[in-house]
Amino acid sequence: MSDEANPFESLQEQIDDAAAYIDVDDGLLTRLKNPERVLETNLTIRMDDGRLETFRAYRSQFNGDRGPYKGGIRFHPGVTRDEVKALSGWMVYKTATVDIPYGGGKGGIVVDPRELSTTELERLTRAFATELRPFVGEDKDIPAPDVNTGQREMNWIKDTYETLENTTEPGVVTGKALDSGGSEGRVEATGRSTMLTAREAFDYLGRDISGATVAVQGYGNAGSVAAKLLESDLGANVVAVSDSSGAVFNPAGLDAAAAKDYKTETGSVVGFDEATQELTNEELLELDVDLLVPAALENAIDGDLAERVEADVIVEAANGPLTPEADDVLTERDVHVFPDILANAGGVTVSYFEWVQNRQRFYWSEERVNDELERHITNAFDGLTEAYRAYDLPNFRTAAYVVALKRVIAAHAESGTWP
Repeated sequence: MSDEANPFESLQEQIDDAAAYIDVDDGLLTRLKNPERVLETNLTIRMDDGRLETFRAYRSQFNGDRGPYKGGIRFHPGVTRDEVKALSGWMVYKTATVDIPYGGGKGGIVVDPRELSTTELERLTRAFATELRPFVGEDKDIPAPDVNTGQREMNWIKDTYETLENTTEPGVVTGKALDSGGSEGRVEATGRSTMLTAREAFDYLGRDISGATVAVQGYGNAGSVAAKLLESDLGANVVAVSDSSGAVFNPAGLDAAAAKDYKTETGSVVGFDEATQELTNEELLELDVDLLVPAALENAIDGDLAERVEADVIVEAANGPLTPEADDVLTERDVHVFPDILANAGGVTVSYFEWVQNRQRFYWSEERVNDELERHITNAFDGLTEAYRAYDLPNFRTAAYVVALKRVIAAHAESGTWP
């Protein structure tokens, strides 16, 4: 596993790879590879024991040519400025790939939330919301959950913003609890789009996903939901899952939902009684399976590890789980990789639905949300495969970026350059 690849440089390389196949001005390309602005701030809060502690935080607004900036906020000790810039850029091209009217943003606080109490986390979240107040809003920049954040944190941000602005504006964030203006289907959305992408991928490749063996690296929300839906809706056989503590494996299959319940109860999948073997995360990534779902953090598979990947198809539930070198190796080896900016776009797509519902004050059923999500993902998949054939592209990631770049370039051209 690589911790050396710079995610922002990886993003820029992916954009360059796609730009080589289309007509784009060099100056515009530079704009499309760099954020419009990055907020870097220090948040000082009082801890429960009375002492003061300071935390570094970021918000990157990458590109707003197609609409308000959109993207999550993560709480993680590994957050960096370049990581946040990269994630905000990936969001630009993700929203363009699935053709929803947003730009891209991302935020993060350098913190291990496990080391803070609930009251300390609330103070930290509200301090960040206060710093973000001039820059966010339902027509400006709309935060959402990400790694180690969820409905609770979004509710705190919404309440802080509305209190300071003396207004009611539920669309200022998405990923909220239902009683605070959230959407049905939002919690499962990222895992559901991963499942839908896998379904379309196997159909496109002429393969049967029923009974296909699946390994899932990362068993948080996206990974566990994807595993459950692959098993329950498509009949796939989940044989291995992992979290930060390690991996469990059973060649005959694991009950995906039971594995999630075990993790919720114990804090890890390690020790799950249906497993016949425990593995490292790296060993899971090297398993000979039909489908590999990397659903953890960036750079899980580098060029060296890619040489040992035995999966036939990879569907990325995480953001940036492959380095550019890994992409090159897997392309050469004819391993089909279906990229994050399509596969995990369910989260931002249903966030868009939530934003629409907030603005209309009219809320949809879960069935409608899931039907609309399926339509967006399958249409985006068709657009990706059409570009793959039409431009004779080397892989599906480049195809997704070609589609997305063309849409962002068109929006920029229609707006013009001013002053």
